[in-house]
Order: sequence, then structure tokens, then C-alpha cells
Amino acid sequence: MISRRSFSKAIGLGMGAATGVAGVLGGDSAAAIPRAIPMIPPGTHTAFPKLKQVRAGVLDIGYAERGPADGPVVICLHGWPYDIHSFVDVAPLLASAGYRVIVPYLRGHGTTRFLSSTTIRNAQQSAIALDIIALMDALSIRKAVLAGFDWGSRTADIIAALWPERVKALVSVSGYLITNVQAQKNPLPPKAEHTWWYQYYFATERGRQAMETETLRHDLCRLVWDEVSPTWDFDDATFERTAAAFANPDYAPIVIHNYRWRLGLSDGELRYDRYERKLAAQPTIKVPTITLDPDRDPFLPAVDGAAYRKFFVGKYAHRTLTGIGHNLPQEAPTAFAQAVVDADRL
Repeated sequence: MISRRSFSKAIGLGMGAATGVAGVLGGDSAAAIPRAIPMIPPGTHTAFPKLKQVRAGVLDIGYAERGPADGPVVICLHGWPYDIHSFVDVAPLLASAGYRVIVPYLRGHGTTRFLSSTTIRNAQQSAIALDIIALMDALSIRKAVLAGFDWGSRTADIIAALWPERVKALVSVSGYLITNVQAQKNPLPPKAEHTWWYQYYFATERGRQAMETETLRHDLCRLVWDEVSPTWDFDDATFERTAAAFANPDYAPIVIHNYRWRLGLSDGELRYDRYERKLAAQPTIKVPTITLDPDRDPFLPAVDGAAYRKFFVGKYAHRTLTGIGHNLPQEAPTAFAQAVVDADRL
């Protein structure tokens, strides 16, 4: 029986097998960037240089930065239950190719803090997207390639849909993830509902208390890692580096609100209503895009991209990564970094 470790080696040290690639490479904007990203094993890097902080909107955002200050900008966005370490291998790969790489902690994670104790700990999708717009403004970044997975894909999709002038290109794992709260009220097939068990757990007070309790929160997040990345042979130290980000005092309220809001169980804020109305209409995305589907991700009913293809109306390519689970950038850093370079050239 093949082990998780030998399976990871068998698929090419995190590169995966890309299929279904479309689109034409080229473009002056990326002319100075090498076409090929060197292949490295997942886990080659374990830490970022000293983190930075910047006041942006309602937050003091913690972020990692790699690469030349005058390079084209890539902003990498993590998901749950993850943090900036999902890009600990991706960032130096892109930096060595000439990109300025920004990897922020989302609200409620790591060193990102609310500036005021009275600010509502709101995690609806448009609020998180506006955090990244505020970050770009604070760092004087007019336009960037956005690349993310999970919450990060959703955030990048929203910015590309509502503020396309800020997005040079998009890499979105799992495709179009903009939430339609009304549609979320419809039941899924039982197997799919089972995969989302923690979403329903968080809808209960037991789930909220578990997220507020350090040991239960730690073990719950570890269980999710194991379930959604069945072939990734990560060690305890890899998980613990990310788990440190869960100690943020706003982590539990942000996570709980995000999942309850998606199910229509918690209200958002009125000031975001205009954005949510636009997002409920499922706006198309016109910026150059590469979507990535990891074929061992239990959340994906199919990995050919067909279910969401209609939402991407600009230059486009889709890739399926064989043997890779949900945390795609950390499991397959070379493939993810290559997708960024290729999206920039579409």
C-alpha cells in the first residue's frame, strides 16, 4: 500500500500533473519574468523574513514580503484553517523570478489586528475583500496579480469582479467562489454536506465554544487539514507554524461569523450591502485568469472547471493538479507559482 510520503514523491515533489491548459502566453508586461519556475519539493522553506505591519482601513495588517521592491506585484491570499505559511515556498519562487510578493494575514489571523475594540468582528466576504483593497492603497499598489485558495480565492474573485482595474491577472484555486447567501440555503447532496461538517458545527454554540477553546480549536483545525489534504505528508512542525496564527484574539469570532454569515445565520453590516447586492448577481470576471482544481480536494465534485467556466469571460486557462489536496499552494508550490507567471502572461 502506497504511503502518503511515497505518494507525494511519486507526483513530482509538488508539481502535480496539469491538464486542460488553455490560453496563449505572452505580453510585454511580463517580458522580464522567466517563463519557467524551478521545481522544488514542498517544505523547502519553513519561514518568512521578519514580518511587516501597515495600517489599512480598519486593520493593522501583518504581512510577509519577498522580492524586489520595484517588481510587478503578486498578492497571495490564504484560506481557513491556514495562514501565510501556505505560501512559504511559493513566495521565494516568485521573488526569485522578479516579483514583489505580498502575503497578508487575513483579518482575525496572525499579527493582523483591528485598530478599534469597537469595530464589529465581521467576516462577510465583501469586508475581507475591502481589507485587501485597503492594503493595496496603504502600500501604494495600483494593480497586482491576485492569487489565492479557499477564503483567498473568494476574496481575489470578488476584487477581480468588482474592482477589475486593480487586478492585473488572477489565479483562483477551485474557480468561482463568490458566495450567494440565498443559494447557500439550498441543501447539497448528502456526501457534500458531510464534507462541510464543520460549517454546521460552527452554526451551534458547541462549535463556537470549541473555536474559543485553545486545545479544541487546535485539534479541530488539525483534523480539517488531515481530511482535506489526504495525500500531503506534512509533519507536526508544519501544522504548528500555521496554528500559531490561530492565537489571534479575534480568530474565533471571525471564523464563526464567516461561516454563519454564509448560511444566512448571522447578519452582515449595512455599509457592505451595496457590494453584496452586486455579488449576489454573480458578476463575471473579465481579467486574465487561470483556475486550478486539485483532484484530491473533497470539496470539489468535479475538477474540469466546467461548473464555473461561464463566470470567466476574459483570457482564461484551467489546470487540474493530480494527487494534490485542498491546500494547493503549500502542497504544490511550483505548480502554483507557475500558474501565477502564466496568468501574468495571458
